Amino acid sequence: MFSKIGNLPRPAKTLLMLVADAFLLPCSLWTAIGLRLDFWHFPQLHAWWVYLLPSAIAIPVFIRLGLYRAVVRYMETRALVMVVVAVTISVWLFAGLLALLTLPPVPRGALLIYWLIAVLYIGSSRFLARALLRQMNPWDRYRKHAVAIYGAGSAGCQLAVALRAGREYQPVFFVDDDERLQGMEIMGMKIYPPSALPRLVERFSLRQVLLAIPSANRSRRIQIIDQLESLKVEVRAIPGMADLVGGVVQAADIREVEIDELLGRDIVPPNQALLDANIKGKRVMVTGAGGSIGSELCRQIVQGEPISLVLYELSEFALYSIEQELDQLIRNKHRSTELIPVLGSVQNQSRLQDIMTRYAVQTVYHAAAYKHVPMVEFNMTEGVLNNTFGTRATALAAIAAGVETFVLISTDKAVRPTNVMGASKRFAELVLQALANDPLVRTRFCMVRFGNVLGSSGSVVPLFRRQIIDGGPVTVTHPDIIRYFMTIPEAAQLVIQAGAMGASGEVFVLDMGEPVKIVDLARRMIHLSGFSVRDEVNPDGDIEIRFSGLRPGEKLYEELLIGDDVTGTMHPKIMMANEHFLSQEELNRVLKRLEDACNANDHDVIISILRHCVSGFRPESEIRDHLYNGQATVIHTTLH
Repeated sequence: MFSKIGNLPRPAKTLLMLVADAFLLPCSLWTAIGLRLDFWHFPQLHAWWVYLLPSAIAIPVFIRLGLYRAVVRYMETRALVMVVVAVTISVWLFAGLLALLTLPPVPRGALLIYWLIAVLYIGSSRFLARALLRQMNPWDRYRKHAVAIYGAGSAGCQLAVALRAGREYQPVFFVDDDERLQGMEIMGMKIYPPSALPRLVERFSLRQVLLAIPSANRSRRIQIIDQLESLKVEVRAIPGMADLVGGVVQAADIREVEIDELLGRDIVPPNQALLDANIKGKRVMVTGAGGSIGSELCRQIVQGEPISLVLYELSEFALYSIEQELDQLIRNKHRSTELIPVLGSVQNQSRLQDIMTRYAVQTVYHAAAYKHVPMVEFNMTEGVLNNTFGTRATALAAIAAGVETFVLISTDKAVRPTNVMGASKRFAELVLQALANDPLVRTRFCMVRFGNVLGSSGSVVPLFRRQIIDGGPVTVTHPDIIRYFMTIPEAAQLVIQAGAMGASGEVFVLDMGEPVKIVDLARRMIHLSGFSVRDEVNPDGDIEIRFSGLRPGEKLYEELLIGDDVTGTMHPKIMMANEHFLSQEELNRVLKRLEDACNANDHDVIISILRHCVSGFRPESEIRDHLYNGQATVIHTTLH
């Protein structure tokens, strides 16, 4: 029956509430007079129609004060205040009407009792209806998943209210670090110390712990997550307080714990002067604007209020997507930046020069590149044409168009590479270093080198998440493989800041923190998803970690520096590497040979040229041959 009532249209529900009040108010008056006179026959007064006056007076008051606009299912306790106010006004009007019209007297004591009973009847009818509507199916309570809320502050309480109103989760207790709160109860739920979590997880058969600590700093969140990892419960979090207050998200928008919260790295606040130097009030261009790094650069650049932003992208869909997103962002932030979406290849120098000249581009961020190591290894020629010759074409176009600053997005795989992707990116660096040392060139060139970014295309994090959702196995290429990680927004901010430093030709290296062992990251993600790892120690675990072997061109260890000659900069997270490069004359001769090899699709010559020019380049096939010949010790030293 209640399920049918819950599905009624809103006007029908309002009419039902009005009819209930019209019945309860005369009952309240009859009960009040009966209690006062101890006389329960009807009517207690000679004029029976007096019992109709409370409804006739009160219901217009209730309508005016909005008692029928409230959604009963989500009504809060403070709604009782409005009930008290509405009933008080109606009782005063009722008493005044009795006196004005000299109607049959109602005992004064009965009016006070009537007020109390009317508040009780009207208020309790609404809260009874709320309770029934929230639990229309008596089995809903048992179908809800029991969860614990870590954080008994305002965010935790707001989250508990939202979860109780839904049908998926049932909060059973709070956990809080504040010793003053421990042992107390909020909303009928006890607050426990974190040390009690292991036994409570087993007692309540918990599968999830929800973090309601939006104001906690990163280091504190990491400490809490470290404590929860051993419990093998799924850990999720609510958004930050700024998003909650701004109305961007609701307390019920529970998200997965972001992996950057697990890496133990504190983000250094950006230097606003460096962010503005090449962007604010300037005309900017981003190549590869639809890629993971390029798109984030565009988001950060729009925040810096350039005059215009040229989005240069080969993929039509990627260009459309980022243009739509940025257009919405500009409208929301009330910016005046002009967006110019351009389809084109970075290998087309004349098109690039025409675009840069037509829109008077002052700053170029060159993010366009093929970055997937095995894919470039298999498509070697196209990788070199795009990464090396594409960079050269873009740089020459920038010089011809009078661009002030050119920033290349490079990679840690350019350091002593074992794959063509890394070697082609290092060759791109050599091209820019040679151009930067040409006294006739006025464009300032710099390169920014960093490691893996979380959430980029090809990142292990979304892959691991999909594999965990599918029940495993989680595939890791090698038990000893390690990588540097950084979030995409942090990397983009540091790229912009590094691009504003130095004179020309510098290779900037981002401080990526400590490298992360991929198998440890996989294990951590499995635990924080509420599962256990199945291995020799725990054969009954939930998800297996399977080692698939290194992919073509993949290294065990990535590096950020070719040599040891590195100096600091004005930013604590940005270093400057001083590395050997080729002269313009020598580079031009090598590029001509490399171009001929690409046109002939001669992989052997391409590899030979890259080995000659790129310091430390050791193709993966060569490493395999050495390993096969039993020289594993030598190779291990090389990989380090």
